[in-house]
Amino acid sequence: TLSTDPERTLIGDDEHGWHKDGVFNLEGGCYAKTIKLSREAEPEIFGATERFGTVLENVVLDEETLKPDFNDGSKTENTRAAYPLTALDNVSRTGMGPTPKSVILLTADAFGVLPPIARLTPDQAIYHFLSGYTAKVAGTERGVTEPQATFSACFGAPFMSLHPSVYGKMLKKQLGESLAECWLLNTGWTGGPYGVGERISIKDTRTLLTSALSGELVNTPMRTDEIFGFEVPTVVEGIDPSLLEPRTTWEDGKAYDAQAEKLVKLFEENFVKFGSSAEELANAGPSLSSAA
Repeated sequence: TLSTDPERTLIGDDEHGWHKDGVFNLEGGCYAKTIKLSREAEPEIFGATERFGTVLENVVLDEETLKPDFNDGSKTENTRAAYPLTALDNVSRTGMGPTPKSVILLTADAFGVLPPIARLTPDQAIYHFLSGYTAKVAGTERGVTEPQATFSACFGAPFMSLHPSVYGKMLKKQLGESLAECWLLNTGWTGGPYGVGERISIKDTRTLLTSALSGELVNTPMRTDEIFGFEVPTVVEGIDPSLLEPRTTWEDGKAYDAQAEKLVKLFEENFVKFGSSAEELANAGPSLSSAA
């Protein structure tokens, strides 16, 4: 959803490498979720499903028209479309791109605690990269019917052949040499946790992402989050200011505080497994003492 945007050239959907001359794609295609897909919300992906060569997986077809019903999740929420990059218009024909000016870590906070976007220092970036905090959502994994908090090192633990700290050091080296800004982008819940609050809209997420990539957020007013220590913009054009201050979106501020405390403890318990890295980056993670 975020990679396929008409305003940006798509290098690839997933699986990339980053070396001294830039980034390069390894796949040559896209594998997109299609549950509740619409032409209005995601025109590029919807258009790709109408092109010959696209493979639809678990999608229910209308018995008379044979047209796909993307709102039908009776077989599974995990409905997909697999298609080559050539099914899209605004793509890199070489599968390559220049050295990144921005690096985005993508999370989905089911606790409703994290802000929709935050700027990370290099150490904070490595801390959150190693933590890999996000939510398993319905349609991603068998048996998952509602969002569940999870920590997956490097946001892809099953695919890491070496210890996560190795990749953390590699990322830190690349960030240092490229001087890229690093952001934590949260597409999770606001106004409360899953079941109480609502999912941050694609429109708001795209607005924030575009603001970060354009450099607009670099000079915008920031506040330092008392718990997580990262910087959060206080004003972004086109965004309701309350969205940028998660606690204000909750009806009960004390309930937010309780959720934040629970999430911080999960971060701390998870990060202990990184041994010496945990000690080196101790000040880069969340802390309840700093909020006291």
